[in-house]
Amino acid sequence: MARPDRETVDLSAYPDLVVMYLGMKAHGFQGLRTLISFGPRIQKSVEAKPDGLLLHENMLFSLFPPHLGMRQYWRDLDSLEAWTRSLPHLDWWKNFLKDPGGTAFWHEAYTARGGMEAVYINMRGAKIGFSGFAGVTPARGPMFGARSRLHAGATASAPVTEEEFYREGPAASR
Repeated sequence: MARPDRETVDLSAYPDLVVMYLGMKAHGFQGLRTLISFGPRIQKSVEAKPDGLLLHENMLFSLFPPHLGMRQYWRDLDSLEAWTRSLPHLDWWKNFLKDPGGTAFWHEAYTARGGMEAVYINMRGAKIGFSGFAGVTPARGPMFGARSRLHAGATASAPVTEEEFYREGPAASR
C-alpha cells in the first residue's frame, strides 16, 4: 500500500499574512438578487490583482438559505486596508452600509502575528464563526474598526466613520 504524500508550507516569507473569510447571506428574493449581483464585480476586482492580494478562493456555505463567501490571503494588513479604502471596494462598502439589499454580511480576519477579529452585519441572530461561541457586542467605539479589534496599532481613517454609520446606516432606520 502506497504511503500518502504529506506536505506543508513555508510561510516564513509572509510574517504579516492576513487571512480573511467573508460571507454574504441572502434574506429573501431581494437578497438573492443582491448576492448574485456581487459575483461579477468581485471577480473583476480580483482579476485586477490588487496589491497585496496573494490568493482569492470562492466558497459556498449553504444553498438554503443562499450563503456565499470567499477566503482571501493578503500580504499584510496595510495592503488589505489600502484596498478597502480604494475603488471599487469603497463604493461597495458605503452603499452596502446604507442599504444591505436584503443580505447579511460578515468577515473574520486572522493574522500570522496572532490577532483575530470579526464583524457581523444584519445576521438576524444567525451564528457563524466566532459568534457561534464567543460573546457578541455592538461594533462601537474601539470595536468599530478592524485594526483596533486586532489591536494592530493606530487606526487608519475608516472608509465609513462610526458617526456616519450610526447616523446614516442601517441602525438609523431601526
